[in-house]
Amino acid sequence: MGKIRIQNLTDSEVQNKGIRNWPIWEKEVSRFDWKYDSTEECLIIEGEAIVTTEEGEVIIKSGDFVTFIEGLQCVWDVKQPIQKHYNFK
Repeated sequence: MGKIRIQNLTDSEVQNKGIRNWPIWEKEVSRFDWKYDSTEECLIIEGEAIVTTEEGEVIIKSGDFVTFIEGLQCVWDVKQPIQKHYNFK
């Protein structure tokens, strides 16, 4: 999808980017609208969510490295309590 990119990083890539030093965001099972005012990179530590955009649905889950592009408008549907390391560019 154009405004959401998902990758699987190796442990060394995670270490090289310093991701484990990024802040942690947590959210309980819920559904909410969100707009990204800047690009966010995040590593999903645990949980699962469906993120719906005008382009369709994307499932994000533990282990995914996700980039949300600035300007994205979406709906988060958190299916399992989620934790992620995050960084805004």
